[in-house]
Amino acid sequence: MIALVQRVNYANLLIDDRLFSQIDSGILVLLGVEKKDCESTAEKLLQKILNYRIFNDQDEKMNLSVKDIDGGLMLVSQFTLAAETGKGLRPSFSSAMAPSEAQRIYDFMVSKAIQSYKKIAFGKFGSNMRIVLENNGPVTFYLSA
Repeated sequence: MIALVQRVNYANLLIDDRLFSQIDSGILVLLGVEKKDCESTAEKLLQKILNYRIFNDQDEKMNLSVKDIDGGLMLVSQFTLAAETGKGLRPSFSSAMAPSEAQRIYDFMVSKAIQSYKKIAFGKFGSNMRIVLENNGPVTFYLSA
């Protein structure tokens, strides 16, 4: 499972030009689900995301997690993260999990996030979404589990 984690001042997710979800200061996480992933992979990555220290403390060191700052967490499925891009000029999605199974893993992760943390927002699997955000830093990390 792949997570592209961005520290944001805010993020708004729109579907059909309507606001679907939003967060203030926190992290936006784009998730790619690969064939090898399962529920335990999702749980492990979720804990890593919630506890990853990418926010500055009083000494301007990255020592605080999204939980420490009481920030928002937005989870958005993005199958293109599972693309293989090493050869040629067209991405291959052969390592991406089939949509029905990927949705099950994504929905599982969202439900676990809701159980684990109070400030959760999310996208709608398989939808054409538009995300408006302000990256803080910019600070962006590629995480996997």
